[in-house]
Amino acid sequence: MANYVQFYLNRGAVGGVQVVPAADIDRMETPTRTWEAQQGLKAGYGLSNYASIHDGFVYHGHNGGVNGGLTDMSYLPEYGVGYFYSINAGNGAAFGKIGDAIRAYITRSLQRQTVPAAGPLPADAQQYAGWYEPASPRNQSTYFLERLLGLRRVRFAGGRLLLTSLGQIDQPFVPVAGEQFRNLPKKGASEPIATAALLAPNAEGRFAFIGGTTHRIPTWLAFPQIALVAWFVLAFIAILLYAPFWIIGGFFKKRRRPQERSIRLWPLISVLSLLAFIGIFIASSSDMITRLGNLTIYSVALFLTTLVFAVASVAAALSLWKARNQPIRKFVRWFSIAVTSALLIATVYLLWWGVIGIRTWS
Repeated sequence: MANYVQFYLNRGAVGGVQVVPAADIDRMETPTRTWEAQQGLKAGYGLSNYASIHDGFVYHGHNGGVNGGLTDMSYLPEYGVGYFYSINAGNGAAFGKIGDAIRAYITRSLQRQTVPAAGPLPADAQQYAGWYEPASPRNQSTYFLERLLGLRRVRFAGGRLLLTSLGQIDQPFVPVAGEQFRNLPKKGASEPIATAALLAPNAEGRFAFIGGTTHRIPTWLAFPQIALVAWFVLAFIAILLYAPFWIIGGFFKKRRRPQERSIRLWPLISVLSLLAFIGIFIASSSDMITRLGNLTIYSVALFLTTLVFAVASVAAALSLWKARNQPIRKFVRWFSIAVTSALLIATVYLLWWGVIGIRTWS
């Protein structure tokens, strides 16, 4: 692997022999087919070789992972240095710390690349302001989640593009050339190349490349999605927090309320089935292809938990309807209506995206 790193650093030569033309190495490092690359963005995926930025340096190379191992091969072509390392574990935190230490060592005496000067905002920048959702998922099977958690807002102020997404508010991007922007981290060195771009609009609307291709959606569509996700999360937490009180109360005769039992039990079963789904997914992660890609106890259990979630959510709604004329406390009734509605909406959404009854082995 050291020889392989040197192969790239020597621009296709090994032991003084030019194995491939230097121009071929340049081509491998240059993205050309993606939408943003065709608009001039240099950062991205070339031919099994992509750019990554760490502490103000632009590396080229490739990393990878299999069950039980992680690896990274990266190099700085302008400086003639690079590295390769591999660990026999799937510990991403340890892998990251090792990489940070190696990069700090090989760049300890190097001068960071020049950061391009800030330019003016594109003339049509304000036309790109608004809400965006991911438009090109790497894994279609998890897109139902990515499109919700990946919602982001773009606005322009002070000559910068400001990005707000889950976990960050107004992350600044500085215009550098044309429709391209470079990230301005709140900590660490500035990015020496552009990594974001406003993409040319087409019949489907406006798009931007910021950590991936995103599609602008109307504000009236973004706000309800955010509200529904927040509603479901609050309902999920509330059901779990409320459960110990009525379960413990059931042991005392004076606090037993049989007429409220089903409208409280079914939402809890629904939430517990979702927790089981998450737990099974995590338990399968160490050997996901084998455990979920075949008919196993893991894949069958995952399939069943989605069915239980849907059935329990519908049962909660039916129980609430049947109890409409029964003497139920006002708080319990309104609480049940709120959480059951959230569960039903989630069920319809997951059913639409094919998650309910998912058969990963097929």
